[in-house]
Amino acid sequence: MSKAAPQAGQDLVDRLRLARTEGVGPVTYRKLLSRYGTPAAALDALPGLARAAGRPDKPIPSKAMAEDEIAGTERLGGRILMPHMPAYPPLLALLADPPPALAVLGDTALLSARAVAVVGSRNASLNGQRIAASLAADLAAEGLAVVSGMARGVDAAAHEAALAVPGGRTVAAVAGGLDVPYPPQHAVLQARIAAGGAVVTEAPLGTEPQARHFPRRNRIIAGLSLGVVVVEAARHSGSLITARLALEAGREVFAVPGSPLDARCQGSNELIRQGAQLTETLADILPHLPQSAADFRHEPPPDYRPDQLAEERPATHEEASEIRASVLQLLSPAPTSVDDLLRHCQFTSQAALLAALLDLELGGVIESLPGNRVALALTRGG
Repeated sequence: MSKAAPQAGQDLVDRLRLARTEGVGPVTYRKLLSRYGTPAAALDALPGLARAAGRPDKPIPSKAMAEDEIAGTERLGGRILMPHMPAYPPLLALLADPPPALAVLGDTALLSARAVAVVGSRNASLNGQRIAASLAADLAAEGLAVVSGMARGVDAAAHEAALAVPGGRTVAAVAGGLDVPYPPQHAVLQARIAAGGAVVTEAPLGTEPQARHFPRRNRIIAGLSLGVVVVEAARHSGSLITARLALEAGREVFAVPGSPLDARCQGSNELIRQGAQLTETLADILPHLPQSAADFRHEPPPDYRPDQLAEERPATHEEASEIRASVLQLLSPAPTSVDDLLRHCQFTSQAALLAALLDLELGGVIESLPGNRVALALTRGG
């Protein structure tokens, strides 16, 4: 028993190092573990995979860096959760790209509770904030956790209202590190949520929120929830991104109608036209929710599976280089089906093609997309 604990700790450190490596996103993380079996083996393979794709090696976080992040999170009173752990949120794990590392302050069990998200405009009207607060309070009183993004306006109103209900519970998904409250004026609110609910992020400690981090935060909001309620969302707003992600994950989308003269309501009104549940009260939400998170069933979009790589003879170095070159000739920035690639590379085995795609993805040359598709990465040089 004395030897098992260090091994478990090393496994967590290796998994975190892999998850924090530049270019290893959620989908690639899963593929690497499936292909190599252990995080240690995947870390050992990364330099060779980058070179095979014709890209420079990307720095891998050191063991000390991963240990510092784990220890720093624990000093805050938090915990790191990863998909292999029983405490990892089951609804979030159903996404096509579940975060490979979550940092959590507060009650980790709350991330697995029956929950509904309430999101909307940062510059919400007073009526919009009142509606968000009313819905959040009613949801909390019904025993559901209220999930939101701790932004100004609707998000803050939803969190505050849930906390005000005796026994009410709320989850804040944030874009930066747990030690960087954002916006800064919500530092006290974040501390209250951590004490009575949970704060969750996939960003490492010390991360200052940037625009590119917020879609990831929105993915967590949608992934933790059985449904998403949108209150006052303008066109092209982050709340609409959350609603789209919820739909892709098979979750219910609800929208509060607003004045057609108010630009803050144009996006939420459009959601209703597209089929979202018109929502005014709790009675418009509850009938459309599963009785528990365990009752939810949804198959994520298909994805090419690196666990198939061992089914056939691996390609030689020369064969692998030829396959990668053939794939690059067939690809463009527009998404292409992996099945179509296999048909055009008719003399290439499925295992060899999947290995080539993973090599190119790790080299930053291509990117995986939902629906078993790939495309040239927009940042690809030359």
